[in-house]
Amino acid sequence: MKINVYVEDLKKKSAAELNNELVAAKKELFNLRFQNATNQLDNTSRIKEVRRNIARIQTVISEKANAEQ
Repeated sequence: MKINVYVEDLKKKSAAELNNELVAAKKELFNLRFQNATNQLDNTSRIKEVRRNIARIQTVISEKANAEQ
């Protein structure tokens, strides 16, 4: 249920907002990987969650691009 709300929220955003969100998620993933490499990360499942969110954002971006064509 929580994921569906997140996806619906993504679908309401513009392409520029989605790109900004994608950049922010990729930065977060980089920081999480860095923390994991230095053994500072407590919640390692967050990496998986952020990777899936990146995939969701990219899916919505491609859906919007296909809808425009």
